[in-house]
Amino acid sequence: MGLFILDYGAGNVQSLANTLQSLGHSFQWITSPADFDSATNLIFPGVGAFQTAVDGLISRGFLEPLRQYIISGRPYFGICIGMQVLFQSSTEGSTPGLGIIPSKIDLFSNEEKTVPHMGWNSPKAAKGLDEALHYYFVHSYRAIYDPDREPDAAQWVHSVTQYGQEVFVATVHKDNVFGSQFHPEKSGEAGLRLLDVWLRGSTSTTPRLSPAPHVPFLPRPRDGFTKRIIACMDVRANDQGDLVVTKGDRYDVREKATVSASPGSHSTTTTTTTIIFPSSPLAVVVAGVVRNLGKPVALAGRYYAAGADELALLNITSFRHSPLRDQPMLAVVRAAAAMVFVPLTIGGGIRDTVDPDGTPQSALEVAGAYFRAGADKVSIGSEAVYAVERLRATASGGGRGDGSSAIETIAHAYGRQAVVVSIDPRRVYIDDMATYDGPRRDELILGTGEEEGKVWWYQCTVSGGRETRDLSVVELARGVETLGAGEILLNSIDRDGTGLGFDLDLVNLVRKNVRIPVVASSGAGNVQHFVDVFEKTNVEAALAAGIFHRGEVEIDEVREALTKAGINARKRITKPVS
Repeated sequence: MGLFILDYGAGNVQSLANTLQSLGHSFQWITSPADFDSATNLIFPGVGAFQTAVDGLISRGFLEPLRQYIISGRPYFGICIGMQVLFQSSTEGSTPGLGIIPSKIDLFSNEEKTVPHMGWNSPKAAKGLDEALHYYFVHSYRAIYDPDREPDAAQWVHSVTQYGQEVFVATVHKDNVFGSQFHPEKSGEAGLRLLDVWLRGSTSTTPRLSPAPHVPFLPRPRDGFTKRIIACMDVRANDQGDLVVTKGDRYDVREKATVSASPGSHSTTTTTTTIIFPSSPLAVVVAGVVRNLGKPVALAGRYYAAGADELALLNITSFRHSPLRDQPMLAVVRAAAAMVFVPLTIGGGIRDTVDPDGTPQSALEVAGAYFRAGADKVSIGSEAVYAVERLRATASGGGRGDGSSAIETIAHAYGRQAVVVSIDPRRVYIDDMATYDGPRRDELILGTGEEEGKVWWYQCTVSGGRETRDLSVVELARGVETLGAGEILLNSIDRDGTGLGFDLDLVNLVRKNVRIPVVASSGAGNVQHFVDVFEKTNVEAALAAGIFHRGEVEIDEVREALTKAGINARKRITKPVS
């Protein structure tokens, strides 16, 4: 069959290509308007903004050929943006869509929930979709489900999903057209099965996906949105130049070894490395080899198989001057994305840079390279701090940015859901709250339990915690939300590597001050710590690294503990698609 994928120029389409290849389906890319005539099946995927997507179709001369392809009756599968362009318009842009579905796309309300809707949720009232399973959503705009006001649009509705108290369209299906707001290519085995069913059904006379009957769906007391478990891998080069997963307190990732030297000796060999140093009769402490907890691609595959809801690969080395020429890291992303069918976040070096030869490279170009390699989101660290400092220095004292920051440029092109900001705060203790007259008084935390009598606020840092800035965690979190970040990865320098549990005071402070999703990080030492952070902070996701790498806690153990505690956790298929 002539299966084609439509790439409109933005968003991660490589993930879908990897998925189709894993399922054994061959395909071609739409590279010119003439290719639509050769297609017998067409998939339009994408993460991005509605305006950017439609403009990309127009600039490539694809918009009208796409409309004619759909009208011709040939099978069409639209994913996320590929579904949304079927509608008449979106408040995310001024350019109209294809107008095939007589309704519009609008922004989620964030009155009682965070936006973007980012994570795993379940569809309802559909044929061909298992309501007990979860699929991965990542979007800020949706098609509202309102059959009374829009009966014609309701005829397209195949399934709906509830987020907070909003019920929106999850899938559409009519005649040859199928569309999903969620990403089947990032929904694990459940998504792989859905794609396989559509591909096999679209080539037969009896498609196995059929429209659901019109069933009114009223909001339920509780939606199906789940708490995410994220496995993180800190990646850096070892002394041989190989990329390895490592873990240490704030990137102190070398094993320490104590060695002794006798007078007149100029070298000694430890079990890890050979050290050269001046003659000395004293024992000295030297840095050994980089702590190696495994190869990043192999660990990514292991965590996907173990049921991680998301994966993060964070390049902590800065061992090359140009992120775009960092071919080993790009190769790691490509290889991981080819075997991992859940969301993949990449961090490290996502900033404006200048190559050694003087060639400038923008953060948008760097992010684009990682998206094309298979990443779904990029994580920005120190550059976000500097951007918020510039924002706060403007005359308005915290209005909108000038559009030049990495957060703004990437969010504009790919949608805010593609931008994660990694925050590294540390505690600053004060002597007495009663007499304290300094700034950020409303952010002070009063210690309880073992920390009774202590008072502190959280100061932000850059360069992996090595440099403090005159910026509080609340000021930074609010600032990056204003600039367009879609998610916050909230670390804790004080808790990193301690195994004492997440800093619940820190997580609560940030969670209450922003309306975008927050990922709790740093400090997890056992299964109960995950239960605690979800029960006591209402955070959307929790991340761990070392305890997973060392096998101290298994991801399935976390999932079972959450379910036992009555916390929504993703239900998944463990048997691969055959």
